[in-house]
Amino acid sequence: MPEIDRGRRRLLMGAAALPVAFAAGARAGAPARARGAAVRDVRRYGARGDGEHDDTAAFQRAIDALPAEGGTVRVPAGTYLIDPLRSVRLRSRMHLRLDPGVRLLAKPNAAPRAYVLNAHGVSDVEISGGRIVGDRDRHLGTRGEWGHGIMVRGCRRVTVRDIHISRCWGDGMSIGAIDAGRGRPVVRSEDVVVARVTATGNRRQGLTIGRARRVRVFDCEFSHTGGTPPAAGIDVEPDSGADTGDVVIERCRVFGNRGPGIQLWRRVSEVAIRDCDIHDNRGHGILVAGASRVDIIGNRLRANTPRAIGLRDRTAAVTIAANRFAEASPAPRHAARATDRHIRIADGVARVRIADNRYD
Repeated sequence: MPEIDRGRRRLLMGAAALPVAFAAGARAGAPARARGAAVRDVRRYGARGDGEHDDTAAFQRAIDALPAEGGTVRVPAGTYLIDPLRSVRLRSRMHLRLDPGVRLLAKPNAAPRAYVLNAHGVSDVEISGGRIVGDRDRHLGTRGEWGHGIMVRGCRRVTVRDIHISRCWGDGMSIGAIDAGRGRPVVRSEDVVVARVTATGNRRQGLTIGRARRVRVFDCEFSHTGGTPPAAGIDVEPDSGADTGDVVIERCRVFGNRGPGIQLWRRVSEVAIRDCDIHDNRGHGILVAGASRVDIIGNRLRANTPRAIGLRDRTAAVTIAANRFAEASPAPRHAARATDRHIRIADGVARVRIADNRYD
């Protein structure tokens, strides 16, 4: 049977039991990233923004024209057709600043793997503003699940903020690592902030957090994901070769996803999910499998099926506190305790602390 502590004295509330860097959470806001003062406008490098001509090369020329110390690439209002097979490849020490009236429209393709914006092994990068619209409704093939709006791989000090990402063949955004190969260590992404981002209607995930450290996600929306599993709003799931840890998800709205609202899937540790609205998801509001040191605190969970929270597969050291639960799914309504109607704890789960929750 799982080990459950329903008392208050031993409860590890909030950040008190976590490392200082982890406990800091997302409250400091989106940090500024180091870069030079130069500004390049994509229109001056041939971008048309009419939604018909391929503007990928013009974007790349503007980025490549930045000096060594970097700077800002400005994208004025318009609809820019981008070829995800080539991608807009970001460089270190740059800000890709999309005006509010910008749409980056993915050019239809048949590839299983393609990215509109691609940050690969770079540092001190910021992406902000506008919209990315994937090719899900116009995709020319049926294979694969990796047609992402934004790919961040093996990067340091990256901020993605104030952007709307929708209708991607794969994920709205994915954060992962670079496999160096030949016995060399995996290069994880580190110090990534995702702030005030909306990812909706994407096919595989709203946001994937793979092999990474120190990821902060706050004031975002992840909704209506579906089309291929896991179909989660947020999936924290590292590939083999490295783990994922020190993740804070705070003040987010996660709803209407065909899979879990938030999923933590193996080789994951030190995760805090706080002050989020998580509702109407069809694969648990929060599903934790094989993860450790997880705090689920101060959230509002309702109408998630089969449960608001599911713990399974050797999960350990979980705190569930100060949450508000409502509208349990039909299957467990006749459970003996309110806790059991909303929280499912499988055998093999250890050190679960449950206290001060409200069950409506």
